[in-house]
Amino acid sequence: MAERRVRRVVMWLVGLAVVAYLGLCSLLYLQQRRLIYYPQFTRVAPAQTDFAFQRPDAVLRGWVVNPGRQDAVLYFGGNAEAVEANRDVFAQWLPSRTVYLVAHRGYGASDGEPSEAALLADALAVYDDIARRHPDGDVAVIGRSLGSGVATHVASERPVRHLVLVTPFDSLAAVAQSHYPVFPVRLLLKDRYDSAARLPGYGGNLLVLRAGRDTVVPPAHTDRLLASFKGRARVVDFPRAGHDDLSTDPAYWPAIRDFLAPAA
Repeated sequence: MAERRVRRVVMWLVGLAVVAYLGLCSLLYLQQRRLIYYPQFTRVAPAQTDFAFQRPDAVLRGWVVNPGRQDAVLYFGGNAEAVEANRDVFAQWLPSRTVYLVAHRGYGASDGEPSEAALLADALAVYDDIARRHPDGDVAVIGRSLGSGVATHVASERPVRHLVLVTPFDSLAAVAQSHYPVFPVRLLLKDRYDSAARLPGYGGNLLVLRAGRDTVVPPAHTDRLLASFKGRARVVDFPRAGHDDLSTDPAYWPAIRDFLAPAA
């Protein structure tokens, strides 16, 4: 009798654990975009911006640095990044290029709700608009962290000559799986940002800035992305930098400036 009771208790506990696990999986699936995107830390009033781009279902807003230059840069920021905070450093380090800092939808003063499909479609439309504004110039693309997934998509679909990826990843699904190994994240995730599948479609010049102490995007994920690239990439390592403080390294901005410098 005692053994039967023990078995029943064990089976009950196992069943409870399974139900709890499935419940957590369901919660992750239903709330995944709230866990992926953090626009709430970046919101500003539309009146604080100086650039707007109309999409069919939203208005994207941002900032223009060094207006009137022949060449341009389109910058896609990271998660929870207030892209306007970069205005002064872009003006200082890339004075020969007009820089467009456009907030992802739902971020900054941009309308809408973020999702991979929406962000990628927005990015292509914004790039096309900027290319029309600079018909005789080079439009370089820079993406940081989450923005690296957006930038890689643009570069694989448009004639981008210069692509800069800061702390990039092979795919968001792979990174998320490494952070939550007990859950089937690869099966649950809707927004995958599979840069390793897209980067082989890019044939231009590539600069990758890799942080050695990155705990958000561990360097192994950057290495897997680089392994997918068919061309030769310029890689600048910052072995002591983390995910968020990489841009404070004295070598960070010179690396970008030199990569984007006009050919002599």
